[in-house]
Amino acid sequence: MNVFIADDESYVLEGLKMIVDWKGLGFTICGEAQNGEEALNKILKLQPDLILLDIRMPKLTGIEIVKLAREKQFAGKFIIISGVSDFKYAQTAMRYGVDYYLTKPIDEDELTNAVISVRDDLRKERKNTNTMLHYREKARDTIIQDLLTDNADFLSFNPADFHLNAPVYQVVVYEKYKQDDFHAIWSFAELLRVTNKDNNSFDNIHFQERDIILLKGEFAIEHFKLFLRHYDKGPQKYSPLDSLFLTYGKKVYSLENVHSSYEDACNLLNRRFFCEQNQHFLSYEDLPDNKEFTYSVNSEECKFYYQLFTDYIQSFNRRKMAEALKELEKKLYYSNDNIMDIKYFLADIYLQVKQIISHVYNTVDIPFPSNSAVINLIESKYYLYEIILFFSEQFEIFMKAIGNSSSEGVLNDILHYINHNYRENLKLEVIAPLFGYNSSYLGKIFTKKTGESFNCYLDKVRIEKSCKLLMEDKLKVYEIAEQVGYKNVDYFHKKFKKIVGVSPAEYRKKQN
Repeated sequence: MNVFIADDESYVLEGLKMIVDWKGLGFTICGEAQNGEEALNKILKLQPDLILLDIRMPKLTGIEIVKLAREKQFAGKFIIISGVSDFKYAQTAMRYGVDYYLTKPIDEDELTNAVISVRDDLRKERKNTNTMLHYREKARDTIIQDLLTDNADFLSFNPADFHLNAPVYQVVVYEKYKQDDFHAIWSFAELLRVTNKDNNSFDNIHFQERDIILLKGEFAIEHFKLFLRHYDKGPQKYSPLDSLFLTYGKKVYSLENVHSSYEDACNLLNRRFFCEQNQHFLSYEDLPDNKEFTYSVNSEECKFYYQLFTDYIQSFNRRKMAEALKELEKKLYYSNDNIMDIKYFLADIYLQVKQIISHVYNTVDIPFPSNSAVINLIESKYYLYEIILFFSEQFEIFMKAIGNSSSEGVLNDILHYINHNYRENLKLEVIAPLFGYNSSYLGKIFTKKTGESFNCYLDKVRIEKSCKLLMEDKLKVYEIAEQVGYKNVDYFHKKFKKIVGVSPAEYRKKQN
């Protein structure tokens, strides 16, 4: 067996080579190092059985070496030597798989006993290594790949040997959130923070250019749910999930059906184009049924929309334009066409609008982008909402170029929009671009003209609509809350009582 020794102090390094009868204990010193970076490189190259490592070294600490080596799948034993008897250091070291944490000055007997113990463990591991163990280590990924693609031969392996036996499974697929970001992303397996000894809770593999996690058992799945709830409203900038986009399939209750959960996750990944801004994950519940894919892009639809948008531009009808863009976005969500065909369809609409407006208003200086620039921009967008926003911004530029509008007229359009879309998750920063305004500026106009903030006005509209539904006495209170745009019934109760003065139930009782 080989041992590697690393310490930044030469006299300590030489002492460690001499203090133990390495040959007598069955070891050969295969290498040494005096800084952390050199040590890590040699460890990964030499693959020694045992590493004797000082915790404090230049460039990389002992714990950092262990962590990075483990990430590279290094399976050797570590004995850490530290001049600090800090429990946190020891705890961190043990978490990364350090076998012994010894403090200086080194006790010869203590070190020898630690080496003997590690040696015995290594011998036992070698003795117990058999064909199945070797196969399990080498073939685990292949078996999981076969499960994901529904090609597994269940007669050729025992799931228990690969820690694949569980009452329930779920597949998660993750990738970079920003496709053009060249920085490293977080390992989602690490973010789950579940006890995963011997891969009992989940398996993490890279397959078909995707990072995939197979969750095994209710504990892992519930831990995953808790993680998602933490980021339900979108992750903070630079937080771990901010670098990730993930999808997950339905829960399945046998290995034979794992492939269907994976198919869900892959289908969702293909639908990433339809995500909202700052949306970092998609659930199998977000996957439309095949029967719902009823829309198809074609020349007739293209003509309908470019004529519609052209009319709205010339009539300065921002409200109708916003509604039409939203309708188009919704239709495309249920399109059975591939993403690139949808992008070409949208590019055609824009270029036709540009052609008509430039022809009708040929004496007006309108800052049109070139056709090639438009096509390249639309092709490069990762999300549909980005293209819709581009349309909205461009059409607003066209309207301003060919005529004038007042902030008051826009405000009336927005009030009308709110009154007809109060059920939706309305936000000023989302609505403002649809009407060609900055959200901060529009918020000031809104407050000045109505005497109240956007959110207060929206709450009043929703509560007014809920009062009418309460009087009809057809729906339960939680159903009414959902109908008027409140996902949280407790929040609905709070807003209702603040505005009306009584609870929804008391209001209904008074009316009857």
